Amino acid sequence: MNKSVITNLIALLATLIGYFSQQPILFSVGLFALSGAVTNWIAIHMLFEKVPFLYGSGVIPARFEEFKAGIRQLMMEQFFTEENIDRFLSDSSSQGASLDLAPIIEKVDLSPAFDDLVSVIEASSFGGMLAMVGGSEALQPLREPFIEKMKTSVAKITQSDNFNTLLREELEQPNVMAGMRDKVSDIIEKRLNELTPQLVKDIIQTMIRKHLGWLVVWGGVFGGLIGLVAALSKVV
Repeated sequence: MNKSVITNLIALLATLIGYFSQQPILFSVGLFALSGAVTNWIAIHMLFEKVPFLYGSGVIPARFEEFKAGIRQLMMEQFFTEENIDRFLSDSSSQGASLDLAPIIEKVDLSPAFDDLVSVIEASSFGGMLAMVGGSEALQPLREPFIEKMKTSVAKITQSDNFNTLLREELEQPNVMAGMRDKVSDIIEKRLNELTPQLVKDIIQTMIRKHLGWLVVWGGVFGGLIGLVAALSKVV
């Protein structure tokens, strides 16, 4: 049982006891506390659910598209700014960190590079000699060793300080930076398009319902205090 339900039950119990026991002060405290707690509970409920005849209720699902646009704007303007991307690249450079491209190179298919090499040999002055020993087929056993050697050589090149410096300088160019932000923006846009109004409502409810529940508690407390003051003023 959550604190909102407990607060409403306590206020309702105080109201009933005060009414049937002819205790006007207790009845006033309970009634005002109940009104404050219920009013705040309805207000919280109206954030997430559409209530008939109550204008403005269900504001979160109704403003779903604005909510998505707000997330996108927050991500792009607060996190993925040109300054933040440039700072990340600069910090990596100052710390001497290198960009590890070895996993990418390992996945690259270098067979076309070998085929181009064979074509160059065939078109060169060595083409006739190659034809005498079986043509391009004679070079096929060299395909795998060539590819492995190329991957190793390219990986060593990308790990050099000079290469990483040149790469960062290129990435820090204004047009490249803008292109990176556009790609990030597209990724965020695609992910946000996967959201549904119900999913957004569930996410927000889970995050803030436990905190908004205190509005009900304090609504009951302050309502009860107001009821106490009202009842005592009648006695005096």
